[in-house]
Amino acid sequence: MGDLAMAAGMVLAAFLVAFSALAFMQAWATRHPARAPSIFEPTPNQIAFLFNGERLIDATASARVILPEGEDQRAWGRLMARFGADFPNLTERLAALPRLGQIQISSQPGTSPPLVLKAEHLSGLTRLTINGGQSDLPQNQTDAATSAALHQEVMAQRAVLSRSPVLMWKEAADGSVIWANHAYLIRAVELLPDGEDLSWPLPRLFDQTAANSGRVPRLKLQMPSGPEWFDLVRMPQGDEALCYAMAADKAVQAETALREFMQTLTKTFADLPIGLAIFDRSRCLQMFNPSLADLTTLPPELLIARPTLNAFLDAMRARAMIPEPRDYRSWRKQLARLEEEAAMGIFEETWSLPGGQTYRVIGRPHPNGALAFMFEDISNEMSQTRRYRADVELGQSVIDAVEDAVAVFSQGGQLVMSNHAYAQLWQHDPQVLLSEASITTLCAWWREHAAPTLLWDDAIDFATSGDDRSPWEGDVRLLDGRLVSCRFRPLTGGATLISFRVQGTMGLTPVRDPSHLDMLSA
Repeated sequence: MGDLAMAAGMVLAAFLVAFSALAFMQAWATRHPARAPSIFEPTPNQIAFLFNGERLIDATASARVILPEGEDQRAWGRLMARFGADFPNLTERLAALPRLGQIQISSQPGTSPPLVLKAEHLSGLTRLTINGGQSDLPQNQTDAATSAALHQEVMAQRAVLSRSPVLMWKEAADGSVIWANHAYLIRAVELLPDGEDLSWPLPRLFDQTAANSGRVPRLKLQMPSGPEWFDLVRMPQGDEALCYAMAADKAVQAETALREFMQTLTKTFADLPIGLAIFDRSRCLQMFNPSLADLTTLPPELLIARPTLNAFLDAMRARAMIPEPRDYRSWRKQLARLEEEAAMGIFEETWSLPGGQTYRVIGRPHPNGALAFMFEDISNEMSQTRRYRADVELGQSVIDAVEDAVAVFSQGGQLVMSNHAYAQLWQHDPQVLLSEASITTLCAWWREHAAPTLLWDDAIDFATSGDDRSPWEGDVRLLDGRLVSCRFRPLTGGATLISFRVQGTMGLTPVRDPSHLDMLSA
């Protein structure tokens, strides 16, 4: 019985230990749940993808190498772009996969190494497998498809660098060129002396001092076909540096054309007799010509200092080169109005200065809020205008003093002037509306106030004819019975002078019926 009890105790102890171990494992499993294994773990070196539509669900470790980290949402597009050049009509053939269930595509001839893509449609999911003709590879070797993808990427990058029009090269710490792209090598070969081949290290095309100046330098490379301009950019990379030279020929040509245009413009402004002042949007003087200093009497050093518009006008006022208002407040209001109207493009004034000069001032807006002011001395023009006006007034006074009625017509038959005696004789003043006073309209008026006669038709022909003309005379009888002697005389420039002199009434009373005048004239 003792032995039996001892055996029962040992069985019970073993059972308790086993139960405790099982409870411990369950507690550990509860706190540390196991990671769900990948469905591709049995073949970790195989390139395989599992998609739900275009969303990546799972992939092998070798497949993960091909896609960037965190690109599951765009993995399908990335995969089509990566292998689209290797497999013919890849996208179109995969579109038929749900209908076919399974397809196998071989890579393009010449692909190294040759690849095989196997696609399967399983329960709504798409499984893609890529290998180099065998399903599994040794653990310590890289999959053939991964190597092909990396090889393709390297070749694509080499093609981009070799065909880039931008000059690219890499410099060591001592400044020697340790790598260069095709565009750089072409120019290096063209600059080699005759009979010399390209050797290591590669020749330098640009000065290192300019490249290290801290800004983007623009350097000229004198090629056999002509000069070429480049903008240099140098980017340090550890002890080495990546350098780029971007073509700047068009920029140099544009700057040269702009500079030549500005020089031509400056020479043109310098020869202008009109003073020109251009103010920027902040109303500071940016450009002026020598005539501005002559017309405003402002010293050149003041103009070179780029004064504001208010300071510029204040300096002109101090030199009595602006019409003086009654008080300073109205002067400031005038300045504000000048700037406002010039910005709207409607400012134009004639300034009569205290010194006797007369200036025409025009303000015009320019793009970006700039203002341009032009100062023109029109003193001679105003003097000639005043002189001409005085001469006209004098001539009018002279013919007004003549007792005979006088009317002067231009070459085209338009009334130029008439005197006071004419207005009294014909009971109207045609100078009120000179634009409507022609020989034709006035002859019509004369017909209405005189007996019928053909003299007025001859008068129209004489005033409008451009042929050689001789003076002639004729008489007409007015409706009031007066006899008027008409004289027609040619003047210089095709003008015509017509004078009317009353001969008398012959003791007759005014006649109302024009038909009676035929008897009187007979």
